[in-house]
Amino acid sequence: MTAIALAMPRARRTADDLARELVARFLRVILLSLGVLLVIGGIVIAPLPGPMGLPLTVVGLMLVLRNSFKARKQFVRFQHAHPKLIFPLRRLLRREPEVVLVAWQQALRIERLVVPRRFRVAIRWRKSLKRRAARRNGQ
Repeated sequence: MTAIALAMPRARRTADDLARELVARFLRVILLSLGVLLVIGGIVIAPLPGPMGLPLTVVGLMLVLRNSFKARKQFVRFQHAHPKLIFPLRRLLRREPEVVLVAWQQALRIERLVVPRRFRVAIRWRKSLKRRAARRNGQ
């Protein structure tokens, strides 16, 4: 009878592998902390005039979500719970983000929330711009 070895032989790890893993973990921690700082900075400057808080927050969130499994898991849970809130952010997190479209949709949403119906101008501006473009292309 021959003996059958059921255990797998140990994979030997070299010093290079351990050093690479240590550097990768260190880099991941640095990128994660940089992402958190960017998100906090974006939230702090969001009330200021101009849209600079949103891009800063999106870049920080990208860094956090790419470098933290727990954050990614919480983001997915929050997305399932509140899809309308997260959808514009997900569109900005894509490889080729639709920045202008997302900004336009958010402007329309804010206008709908803040401005009374008779004073809303964004939709009228869009329709007039479309008509002008159609006239120009039709000539």
